[in-house]
Amino acid sequence: MEPITLVLIGLALIVCAYMAWNIGANDVANAMGTSVGSRALTLKQAVIIAAIFEFAGAFFAGDAVTDTVRKGILAVDFSAEYVDKDFSQDLAFGFIAAMMAAATWLTIATRFGLPVSTTHSIIGGILGVGLVLEVKHPDAGGLIDWDVVGKVVMSWVASPLMGALIAFFSYMIIKKTILDSATPIQRSRWLAPILAFPTFFILGLALQFKALKGFFSKAASNGWIDDKYDWLPVKEDGVFNPFADNAWFPINSLILAAIIGAIASLCLYYVLKRINIEEEHKGFRGVERIFVWLQIITAAYVAFAHGANDRSNAIGPMAAVWQVLSSDGQQLLDKAPIPLWLVLLGSAGIAIGVMTWGWRVMETIGKKITDITPTRGFAAEFGAATTILLFSMPFLAVPVSTTHTLVGAVVGVGLAGGAKAVDFRVFGKIAMSWVASVPVAAFGAVVLFVASGGEDLNMIVLLPLSFIAVGLAIWKSGGEVHVEDALSDVGGDGHPVTPFELFHQHAQEVEKTVEHMLEAVNQACDGEDPSDSIQNTIDAELDADNVKAEIRRMAIHDMRFGVHVGVDDFLYMVTRQDRIADYAQNVAEQLNFRPLFDDDKAKEMLKEMAKSVAETVAKYEDTVEALRDFTISGQTKAAEIILAELIREVNIKEHETDIVEAEAAGYVFSNGDDSPLAAMHMYRVLQRLDDVANACEKAANAFLPILNK
Repeated sequence: MEPITLVLIGLALIVCAYMAWNIGANDVANAMGTSVGSRALTLKQAVIIAAIFEFAGAFFAGDAVTDTVRKGILAVDFSAEYVDKDFSQDLAFGFIAAMMAAATWLTIATRFGLPVSTTHSIIGGILGVGLVLEVKHPDAGGLIDWDVVGKVVMSWVASPLMGALIAFFSYMIIKKTILDSATPIQRSRWLAPILAFPTFFILGLALQFKALKGFFSKAASNGWIDDKYDWLPVKEDGVFNPFADNAWFPINSLILAAIIGAIASLCLYYVLKRINIEEEHKGFRGVERIFVWLQIITAAYVAFAHGANDRSNAIGPMAAVWQVLSSDGQQLLDKAPIPLWLVLLGSAGIAIGVMTWGWRVMETIGKKITDITPTRGFAAEFGAATTILLFSMPFLAVPVSTTHTLVGAVVGVGLAGGAKAVDFRVFGKIAMSWVASVPVAAFGAVVLFVASGGEDLNMIVLLPLSFIAVGLAIWKSGGEVHVEDALSDVGGDGHPVTPFELFHQHAQEVEKTVEHMLEAVNQACDGEDPSDSIQNTIDAELDADNVKAEIRRMAIHDMRFGVHVGVDDFLYMVTRQDRIADYAQNVAEQLNFRPLFDDDKAKEMLKEMAKSVAETVAKYEDTVEALRDFTISGQTKAAEIILAELIREVNIKEHETDIVEAEAAGYVFSNGDDSPLAAMHMYRVLQRLDDVANACEKAANAFLPILNK
């Protein structure tokens, strides 16, 4: 082998590794994005689990032999005369250009957090190469199979729509049967295992048909099983009779999937019998804890299946390049063996991509489209897995994208909360990137392939220049790769808080402000120096303001709104809640202005008023805690009833405070003639206290639109 050829192979391997890295960085969001968004997994846990299962799927479950012309885009007759050394070399160069163009596009998309299809990106690259080859080798005729291209375009609409529909109805079943019941936790103990059966049945089929097809092919070739089609669907002329030799769904596969589903359901049933799912754990309550487990299991499956299938997007073209450049005759064949070292390269590249840039797209999938809870995340994963299985069956055979399907499923579960629950601005950008994938990758592949002119030296010069250009673009855009960013946990126990958890934290700081205010009022009425308590009130109000600022920052950047309340409505709730602390601080500061009306009964009535106000605030804080539980429990009907009752109790407490305030004001005006300025001052303190109670009532009533949804 000539030195120049060795250099070219080395550069091609770098391109292959770069493509694998991009696949891990972008497509990993398919598996783990919803789990991160729902907080079922921390970012660190998601990255580690995804890396393990992606690598395992890529290394252990991928095919040992690949089609040299990936995805059926090019219709090459390998028995024809035009498939000679020159054509084979041009096609090998074209595959290098296609990998580089697709990988560059994936880097751009990942930099901006856009989940695009790696499959469609490599299809676009090969399509561009095919257009050039048709011109350069006219004897080859029409190389491009436009029927396959048409199916790809159709899948841009079909797979997201199907994923959205299945996810939507899956979540609505969970909502109607469990979340809306009067006793959701008790209902989930026996119904969740029943729902687990179809889930694991589908995953069992998908595991066989998608992730383990290489294993069954190998088992048949080694004589371990009679025929791989006893377990896998036939490729054509199939029937729906599972007992037939040419079955779409062979009976062996159905039985194995049913066994997997039954075992999973029984295991879940016995686990739920022995644990207290009402205990709060990592921010979840009751029903949502069950679906945390189910969501993680489905996410791990998607990662494994993705690694098994999409590994070939990186190393499939490279296997063809290796076959041509390393052989003496430099002849391309229809099948190319995949060397073990190439399998390792692709598997490791995917895993490293997960661990470096995977978090960028995870955030888009999990946080920016809609608010994801474990129940919604599970429904989205189930909808995506079912859709991919259906479209991959030979009787449909549409090359759908896992990315497109899962994004559609996430939108579907978001729409279960109403159209406002989905940020269609983000979805619009994602959809635009889908449409751009094929033409952008095709254009890049054409430019690189034409510029190389089919010459080894030209390609050797162009590839390093391309890497330099990509590196500069990333650096200039501030998109440096930092592994520690991906592996860092955020917040307390590693789970970033939701907006409503932070909202509850703000309510607790507001309550502390009122408690210090109460202490200041009592001290002033008892003739003690309230200066320290007044300062404590001011300091507590400042702490509440700091939390308020963090909430507003989250509202701008997090985007996990819509399912429960829109961003503007949420910020209005925050403002209402913040006024409670503002009025409490004003009460404390009023005590510094002049002495109170020196009347023992009046002071006792003022203390009673302050106590009633503090009780109203405490009841309001309980309401905010119930609101938090309502949002993290999957909006169960039981949690909704508790929240509605607490809102009613806040209104009652405020009314009781009004009665106390009226009696105190009447007494002060009736008996304050001798000290009118002091009496007026006490009346103003009473008014400010009433403002605190009124602010609680208005803040609690701001939650009513959430219940009315």
